[in-house]
Amino acid sequence: MPSSLLIAMRNPVIRTSMFAIVLFGFSGAATSPYQSVVGITELGLSDGLYSALIFAAALVNVALSVTIGIVADRVGNYRTLMLAVILCGVAGYGAVYLLPTKLSFVLAALILLPAYGALNPLLFAYVRTAAKDMGGRHAAAVNSAIRAAISLSWVLVPGLVGLVLSAHGSMLPAYLLASLGCLANFVLVLRRLPPKAAVDQALGKRLSFLASFGEILSLRVVLRLLAIALISSTLHVNAAVLPLIVTGAVGGDVGDIGIIVGIVALLEVIFILVWGRIQDSLSHINALALGTAIYVVNMALLGLSAERWHIYALTLVSAFGAAALISIPITYLQELIADRPGLGSSLISVNIFLGAALFALGTRISDYSGTALLSSLAGVAGLSLLLFLDGGRGKASAL
Repeated sequence: MPSSLLIAMRNPVIRTSMFAIVLFGFSGAATSPYQSVVGITELGLSDGLYSALIFAAALVNVALSVTIGIVADRVGNYRTLMLAVILCGVAGYGAVYLLPTKLSFVLAALILLPAYGALNPLLFAYVRTAAKDMGGRHAAAVNSAIRAAISLSWVLVPGLVGLVLSAHGSMLPAYLLASLGCLANFVLVLRRLPPKAAVDQALGKRLSFLASFGEILSLRVVLRLLAIALISSTLHVNAAVLPLIVTGAVGGDVGDIGIIVGIVALLEVIFILVWGRIQDSLSHINALALGTAIYVVNMALLGLSAERWHIYALTLVSAFGAAALISIPITYLQELIADRPGLGSSLISVNIFLGAALFALGTRISDYSGTALLSSLAGVAGLSLLLFLDGGRGKASAL
């Protein structure tokens, strides 16, 4: 099979979408590793308030992503909705930088940035329509390549931002960079991405909002969503607790956060393509199970880390496991509602919800290291449920 990256780059629409997803990743890479530091350390939010905020923001993100996905399928126009949510990113990141208060941070994190987060599933839905004539294996490879493009943004951005701003004394300028990245993405989508209709526009118009939500809540879909959400929650808990463990329990600083995140992201780009090759030999389910087991071990060791070198030593394990968890579930989730690109892709956002809930629970009953250990248990639960539901499926029918 040709390289997934080569497959993607041959199609001009997919190629432009990859640049758009890189810019989407840039905004996240510039701010996400430092969001908890800005909110808790610089602006003075309590652990409890911050935990409640990211939990509520995850709920809003899920609701908006699913709603926007349904609308996209009904109107058959992903591009217009992309432009709207990108503007939310420009405003959200810009507001935190220009008005650095608890109120602006809460409003941005709770409303504007969750709306901007809907760009991720919209781009995957857009790419899915562009790749609909490819074979299933190539379409999955394109998904992996697009997801690798996000990781590309994380290779250098967090490290550079951390090193530059650690001397500045504040991480708030990262939000200015993120806002400018959103603005560049707006121009790219406006000028280079053509409007593209959904795979079956008539189907989208035939189904009401209630019927669409009913599809998600069907037992077949909701159990598999729960399994993937439990597994993916480990990624989101890691994103929240890693900066706090680095600057707390292991005695590092914000410069270490950027370097560690950059190292992991660079390795992820390589390992995402490696996992694509692994799936030539293993079913999607078995490959995801292997990746989950690796990442669960990573989270457990993160929770037990007591020295800065422990975190650096974990980067290889973390990247290899994360590469599976951020690439393989995308196609799996899209195929749960295969004829609705917008709705199927919006399920990607549902995974964020449990990660936020686990962070809130973990920080309430334990410290950040304990939260990492709790996350590893959630990953084991998700893996067990996934194997119970789909572990017996053969490679040919894995999706």
